[in-house]
Amino acid sequence: MSRLLTIKGLKIEGRSDETWNPIINGVDLELNKGEVLGLIGESGAGKSTIGLASMGYTRDGVRISDGTVEFDGIDLVKASAATKRSLLGKRIAYVAQSAAASFNPAHKLIDQHTEGPTQHNVAGRSESVQDGIELYRKLRLPNPDEIGFRYPHQVSGGQLQRAMTAMAMSCRPDLIIFDEPTTALDVTTQIEVLAAIREIVEEFDTAAIYITHDLAVVAQMADKIKVLLRGDEVEEADTRTMLSAPKEDYTKSLWAVREFQRPQQPSPPADATPVVSVRNITAAYGTTDVLHDVSFDIHAGRTVAVVGESGSGKSTTARCITGLLPPRMGEIAFDGKVLPADYRKRTKDQLRQAQMIYQMADTALNPRKTIGEIIGRPVQFYGGLTGAKRRERVNELLDQIELEPSQYYNRLPSELSGGQKQRVGIARALAADPKFIICDEVTSALDQLVAEGILRLLADLQDNLGLSYMFITHDLATVKSIADEVVVMKDGKVVEQGPKTEMFTPPHHAYTDLLLSSVPEMDPDWLSDLLKERGVDNIGDAAVDKM
Repeated sequence: MSRLLTIKGLKIEGRSDETWNPIINGVDLELNKGEVLGLIGESGAGKSTIGLASMGYTRDGVRISDGTVEFDGIDLVKASAATKRSLLGKRIAYVAQSAAASFNPAHKLIDQHTEGPTQHNVAGRSESVQDGIELYRKLRLPNPDEIGFRYPHQVSGGQLQRAMTAMAMSCRPDLIIFDEPTTALDVTTQIEVLAAIREIVEEFDTAAIYITHDLAVVAQMADKIKVLLRGDEVEEADTRTMLSAPKEDYTKSLWAVREFQRPQQPSPPADATPVVSVRNITAAYGTTDVLHDVSFDIHAGRTVAVVGESGSGKSTTARCITGLLPPRMGEIAFDGKVLPADYRKRTKDQLRQAQMIYQMADTALNPRKTIGEIIGRPVQFYGGLTGAKRRERVNELLDQIELEPSQYYNRLPSELSGGQKQRVGIARALAADPKFIICDEVTSALDQLVAEGILRLLADLQDNLGLSYMFITHDLATVKSIADEVVVMKDGKVVEQGPKTEMFTPPHHAYTDLLLSSVPEMDPDWLSDLLKERGVDNIGDAAVDKM
């Protein structure tokens, strides 16, 4: 195999105030043509920073202080801006973690897809359009002849992620950086995206760096794995060796995560009044109903997990509860009292009692405000605290989410990792001192070690404050860790609900069984075996669409 990328002694620093602090501490990396390297490690390990550096790129406030990044004989650290422009998008491509935040909302998908090939003189506009349609077909996007002529907000998250992968492949690059491309996807959609990525990388003999915190996912994708911790390399080995016989204690700790299991809470008395009661909700976007007669209760101190694939109605139900989308039929009750359907008609106390942690931390935080300002706003709005008392409360919240106040209070969201930004979202919700919190994929952007810590934190807060949670998630490991009850949704309807112990005990509803069987396992053969089990002879078989 021919060597494509060689990184030696890479050191990267980040600027805080007037001081440069180390982020990456002398990492080496080698990647051959057609090979996939998995980069794993907890939040802040430096995975995305190394991924960007392999393109010769650093974010604002970050610099490469030492080392070489050699791509096909070209040192990208010393290369001119013109040389980098000639490579990026053409021979080196990037697939971001948040497709929703990366696409231009004002332009159709196909227009953004054709920009690279036309600017790099790889193909003309009409040829690029036809090639885009073929890539959409290879990636099993629905209606490939038409979907490119939609705007980003008109397709689902899984579809947008595949459209971004198609865009990255538009110039047939030699190297693609995949930065957490399936983090926010449900398990059934994740299988389609993983299978599609693996197929297209194999077909075009493309080298790839696959960045993830999900060990089971990287097991399906990578030929070899490099483990990182706080900017240092811990160890590297081929995937099967790394999974079966990791050498370092830190790597072994990654393999052993998700040990936390919150004890099942006792069932509430039959006459107990739910904190939140969703009663026969039907809701629509425009003239199309997207929720159909949805009902469930959430009692004090309990967690109800709402699961289902993309488009099942999970987040739409949350929008109805918060009053962001008034239902067409049905009602929402809080402590037995019916709430106004529209949030603008609710009192400040009613708004305070129900808070939400959003799925996409990249788009949920104001990029122009500091972390102290973001968390301090609800502290002041709901609690009336100002000045030193406001800062003291913000510092307490930062401590709760394990971010050092002196280091993070004055930072902007762009200076935080994805996991850190999600934790700021949690602190912002807690700042209102609520009784009920909707957690919309709250751990999806977090590595497994940090996610376990967040789940423990939320469980402790629940025990100490009597909080009630609605957990919207596609991560069934999270459901098993923290839920008391489970609601399974599909196509805007509740197909099954009950106590967690019953929901994870066969027999299951057919759709629940599909979800459970779609959870990746730390076995390199798992995805291939699953596709064969479901009647798919090869990764490219369109039968995947029928899963």
